[in-house]
Amino acid sequence: MPNGSDMVYLDYNASAPMPRPVIDAVTAAAALCGNPSSVHAYGRRARALVEDARAAVADLVGARPAEITFTGGASEANALALRGCGRRRVLVAASEHESVLTAVPSPALIPVASDGRVEPGAVAAAIGKDGSDAVVSVMLANNETGVVQPIGDIAAVAAEAGALLHCDAVQAPGRLAVDRAALGADLLTLSAHKFGGPKGVGALIVRDGLAIEAQMRGGGQEKGRRGGTENLTGIAGFGAAAELAAELAAGRLGSAEEIAQLRDGLEERLRREMPAVVVFGADQPRLSNTSCFASPGIDAETQVMAMDLAGFAVSAGSACSSGKVQTSHVLRAMGVDEAVARCAIRVSLGPETTQEEVDGFATAWLDLARRLRRSAA
Repeated sequence: MPNGSDMVYLDYNASAPMPRPVIDAVTAAAALCGNPSSVHAYGRRARALVEDARAAVADLVGARPAEITFTGGASEANALALRGCGRRRVLVAASEHESVLTAVPSPALIPVASDGRVEPGAVAAAIGKDGSDAVVSVMLANNETGVVQPIGDIAAVAAEAGALLHCDAVQAPGRLAVDRAALGADLLTLSAHKFGGPKGVGALIVRDGLAIEAQMRGGGQEKGRRGGTENLTGIAGFGAAAELAAELAAGRLGSAEEIAQLRDGLEERLRREMPAVVVFGADQPRLSNTSCFASPGIDAETQVMAMDLAGFAVSAGSACSSGKVQTSHVLRAMGVDEAVARCAIRVSLGPETTQEEVDGFATAWLDLARRLRRSAA
């Protein structure tokens, strides 16, 4: 478990623990003296580290190194994509991350089906006949429900209308194979800490030939797309995490099927012993590690705090917006009743999660649910 804690960590979608090779890469980069933009030997060594990481990130998503722009995180990358692409109309799925929903004032919202799916037909209707002035943003896999979107079909719809497609893919590396060209996305966002890299570093993959206007100006770094001295330690860790994520996606460092079996077993037990439990997005393809569920009448904040006291780290909704537990806008977009949405929590597993840990969480959660129901009776 992270940091040698006795707690069981079941919040990988919020931030994945850094494996030892990533920590070693960050530590080695921190010992380097030199600005990557300097031409002397110190600067060249720093530059080589940045470019090695750029190549590793490119390999992870089937891109060319020149298409990778390093940023200060996924939120910045999302803003750069939607503000910098030059399209007047910004169309975003209603279940997107807050950094997409708030990247520009009053974006047009694309509705989401009750199962969490963004239908290509809904995207086509939002674009209209002429999308030459539009950019569409739909995430690859939802951070709360784990629902995987039909990005290839959405990309085809956008391309036919002349619209650009931006895809926030931060939850996918290490869990799904990601190929920017195969997906058909013009712009793709990544975040290092979602798959074991450092916090505070991300990337925007920009299709070759697509112009992006910098939103942060400075010394012309990152091919003029993002000014400011590169975060050398963060980028080095990003590169190391990308290499490990590629191994995970290929099944060489653990199996997505094994993680899915843990997740499915958890959901099966919860629903068997507590029939009122609702699992969101269960009928759609999901990330193998993600379960978002609710038991009506049991407040999410109570669950999160009680599980923390019991030694299990889980979350309610997105962990990126604030330290407070808030009703999920994703579930609201899916049309989930407000009273039920207030009871939803997310459990997200990782390669280190064991059957014993999942069983322990299930027992602790069921004990809590039964106590609360008895006290309310």
